[in-house]
Amino acid sequence: MSVTINFLPWREVRREKRTRQFYGVVLLMLLAGVAFGLFVLHGYQQQLAAQQQRNSYLSAHIARLNNDIADGRRYQDDAERLAEQLAVFHMLDNERTSTVRLFNDIAASVVDGVVYQRLSRTNEHVSLSAVASNERQVSEQLRQIANMPGFGVPQLSEVASEQNGSQHVFQFQVNQRPPGQSASSMEVAP
Repeated sequence: MSVTINFLPWREVRREKRTRQFYGVVLLMLLAGVAFGLFVLHGYQQQLAAQQQRNSYLSAHIARLNNDIADGRRYQDDAERLAEQLAVFHMLDNERTSTVRLFNDIAASVVDGVVYQRLSRTNEHVSLSAVASNERQVSEQLRQIANMPGFGVPQLSEVASEQNGSQHVFQFQVNQRPPGQSASSMEVAP
């Protein structure tokens, strides 16, 4: 006797069960993959948002620093400009003082009968032109200039008599001394 056992339905049931298990595992893996992808995406979005926040903070800080640098440069330019103006002011103040001293010394040294016609100054070099009644007044005027503490030794460049002979026009140069300079360190005008 031969017994035939048919395992075919059992195999069919088993195959369907395995196919369902396989599709279930695939579906589960697909869902797990999607969930993991969404989790990673969320993590990247959080990192991106944090980085954008840091970038905006740094951009604002850089803009503030650039403004501070520009302000510093403006202050430095203003300070340089003020230093230049201060130097010009000191130069003008010294020149004003020197001019006042020059005219005071000239006025203090004027001899009776001498009239100054022209005065020009380049730095410390002073050129003068004057008219005197006689030669004695010319020499006396030059001595008075030499004795003034604000002047060096005068150098006579020209003496001319007018046509009628009553007046002598003379020109001389002298160096003006800076305040506090001694007569021995002063050079004679060229």
